[in-house]
Amino acid sequence: MRQNTIPYIFLGIAAILAAAALALLITRPGKKSALPAPKDNAALENKARPEPIKTLDEPMPPETSGEILQDPGAGIKSVDPALLLESIGKALEKGDMDVVSQLIGKRALDAQNLAKLTALAQNSTFRLRNPGGVREVGELELNRLARWALELDGREPGRDRILFDLRNEGGKWMIEKITLPPAPGESVPKAILADSLGIADAFLQAVLRQDFEFARDFVDPATVSDTKIAALCILFEEGEYRMRAAKPLRAMFSRGDTVGYLAHVVAADGAQGAEFALNLRQPPAPANWLVAEINLNGLLTDYANRIAGGDVYYSPFVKNPAGGETLALYFGFDEDAMSDRTRRQLEIVAAMLKGDPTKKITLSGHTDALGTEDYNDRLSANRAGTVRDFLAAAGVPAGQIVTIAKGASQPRRPNVTETGEDNPDGRRANRRTEIYLDF
Repeated sequence: MRQNTIPYIFLGIAAILAAAALALLITRPGKKSALPAPKDNAALENKARPEPIKTLDEPMPPETSGEILQDPGAGIKSVDPALLLESIGKALEKGDMDVVSQLIGKRALDAQNLAKLTALAQNSTFRLRNPGGVREVGELELNRLARWALELDGREPGRDRILFDLRNEGGKWMIEKITLPPAPGESVPKAILADSLGIADAFLQAVLRQDFEFARDFVDPATVSDTKIAALCILFEEGEYRMRAAKPLRAMFSRGDTVGYLAHVVAADGAQGAEFALNLRQPPAPANWLVAEINLNGLLTDYANRIAGGDVYYSPFVKNPAGGETLALYFGFDEDAMSDRTRRQLEIVAAMLKGDPTKKITLSGHTDALGTEDYNDRLSANRAGTVRDFLAAAGVPAGQIVTIAKGASQPRRPNVTETGEDNPDGRRANRRTEIYLDF
C-alpha cells in the first residue's frame, strides 16, 4: 500500500509547484501578465489619448507690473522658448501687462520699455501676424543665446516686429533683452537691431520678399555683387524656399569684426532642406555690420537636384568666362524661345530695373559649338534679343539694355570630351543668354 501511494504523492507535489510558478508568472512585478487581458481593458489601453496641453514650466506669481519693476526678478524660464513667446504674444493682445511683465521680468523690462510696450499693446490696430506671429530669428551664441520675434500684422518694415534675446540657463530659456519697434513719429531704421544677426536677418527677409533694393542696403558692394543678390532672389522664388522654423540662422564663428552664420532653408512643402553661408564684417565705427560674403554652393546644389533634374551646370548664377558673375538663362538646342522658367526669372530682373531708370544691364547671347560661325553669331544675337524684348514688354526702357552676340566663343563647359567626342551636357550649359547687372 505504501509503495502504491508514493507516485500520487509526487504527482501532488508537482501540481502544487506548477500552480505556484504560474501564480508568480502572473503577479511578478514589472512584468506583463502572461494571460490575455479582458477585452474591455485592452480597448481602454489602445484608445487614443488626447495630446497634453502645453504649459509653461513655472507658475507665474500674482504680481503686478509695478511690483515686477521694483523686484529684480528674472522673469519666467521655459524649456520651450516658442511657448514663452506665444504666452507673451497672447497677453499683449489681451492688454494684460501684469502677465506680460511677469513673463519678461526686470532683467529685460525697465520702466521705459514697459511704457512703450503698453502703448503698443493698447493701440487698436495691434495684433500678431496669423499664422507666423512667433518666429525664431537665429542664434547669437550656439545653444546659449538666441533671438526670437513677435511679428506684428499690417505694419511697415521697421515697425513690424518685437525682438527678444533669450539666454539658456541650465536647460531653460529666459528673456535677457527686448527691442521694440520705433514709435509713431520716430525714424524707421533699416534693421531694428544693427548687430550681425539683425543685419543678416533683415537681409534675408528682404530677399524672401523679393525686395532687391532693400536687401542691397545690407551688403558690402565691394565684395557682394548685385548679381549675387539677384541670384539669391531668383533661387528663393523659383525654388520656393523659406527660412527653416527651427534655428534658421546658426552662429558658426565670431572673430572680432567678422561673424559667420549658416542659413537653413526648406522647400515650400518642408520636405527638403538646404543651407548656405553668410559672413558679415563690421567696418570701423560708426558703420553697421554688412554682409561681406555669401557662399551659395549648398543652395545651388539643392536647386539643381530639385529644379534642374540634377544638372549642376544648369544654374541661374554662373561665373562669367570673361570675369565676374552673371545670371544665366538657358535655351533649347537651335532655339531662341524662352522657357517658363526663364520668363519667371526675367520678371524678377525686370522688377529690379524698373525701380531705377539709371540702372543698365548687358545681355550676352551664347551658343554651343555645333553650326557655322555665322549661324551661331545670328542665333546668339536672337537669344539676347529675345530677352531684351521680354524686358521691354515688361516696362524696362530700351536705353537700359545693351545686347552683345558672342556666338560659340565663350563656352561655360567643354563642347567635347577629353577624347574628342561630343559632350551634350556641356553643350547644354553653353546655350544661354547671360545678364550682367552693370549697376
